Amino acid sequence: MNRRGVWGVMLVMALLMVMPKAWGQRPPETHPVSATQNIVMTWDRSAMPGEIVLMPPRTLLGYNHADLGLEYGALHLVCLSATDSERGACPTVGTAEHSLGLRDIRLTFVEKRSLMKTELVIKGAIERALSGRSCLIDFWQEGLLAPWSYYGDGCATDIPVGTGAQLEIGATELSRLVAGLWTATLELQVRTPGAGGLATLIFSFDLTITDQNAVAIYFPEFEHVSPLVQLNASYDPIGQTIGGRTILDMCLYDGLGSQSQYLGVTVRDITGHPPGPSGYSLWHNDGGTDDTRRLDYAVSLAHNGATVPLPSGVEQQLHGIDTARLRLVLLPGMNQPVFCVPTPLTFDIPRVPISTQQPGVYFGEVQVELRVPTTTP
Repeated sequence: MNRRGVWGVMLVMALLMVMPKAWGQRPPETHPVSATQNIVMTWDRSAMPGEIVLMPPRTLLGYNHADLGLEYGALHLVCLSATDSERGACPTVGTAEHSLGLRDIRLTFVEKRSLMKTELVIKGAIERALSGRSCLIDFWQEGLLAPWSYYGDGCATDIPVGTGAQLEIGATELSRLVAGLWTATLELQVRTPGAGGLATLIFSFDLTITDQNAVAIYFPEFEHVSPLVQLNASYDPIGQTIGGRTILDMCLYDGLGSQSQYLGVTVRDITGHPPGPSGYSLWHNDGGTDDTRRLDYAVSLAHNGATVPLPSGVEQQLHGIDTARLRLVLLPGMNQPVFCVPTPLTFDIPRVPISTQQPGVYFGEVQVELRVPTTTP
């Protein structure tokens, strides 16, 4: 045998060994069954998990090539509502749709603490499994159909006798969920044209999302600059005194969906001169440091209906964050609104005799710090 003949024989033998592996195996006999899947996940928005696969491609809903009356080649998935996405929104009855491609199922996620609702899109499709492989290398008819389609096309002598499904939530959709505890329930019914309610598939979501890189002290009146606050000291001509009160709007974002065990707030005087007895002082702009050029004041904040004094440099822990009133804000640098805890600051200048102060402009500087527990809810 010449060399060309030898190579020909070897090629044929190689094909005989390789082709059966490529043909694949017949899907096992499978019948629709109800199931519940709990998806419990935790992540920080700085390290997103990618997509969440609920059903990998070709997850068998049913397959039986012996009893064609079961109509497993026309199995499909439908929602409870076509418009209400509380448990998933998509067609509620099967269709003969045969265009190819993934389809959208809309599902509402609810944040436990704030009750904020966000609707995400779940991508889904079905594939038909055939009775044989007379014209394909395996038993699957190529092409993704809409989950609610009962359409099926055969190949040569083979006909659809089974159905596989796939479902996933993409990373882009998941990125729309801000920090918090998010829950949702997707409910799909498995049907054939001749039988409804063969099985029910329930997917329950419990997602804990943090955003610890975005912890922020937010001053709504000064979104992009450090606050410059006029303390508005007023003169009382009758009592011959000067003093006053100013409130600065402030909101605290903990990056945990406002569910921290507590928030640690520290305010400190950083003007550069030793402050007076109150811990905070304004100083005359002429640079002098005697008592006539110092105007003392106090700082406090409001939280959950209570006034919290803030001694300079001393951390005050705010508890009850999980029940505090919230405010929806769009923080600088973020493209989605989040809920923060309102804690307005009050600057209080107690009245002192005008005769004890030098006339002119006084200034001071404070620094506000926020500490968030490292443990997640």
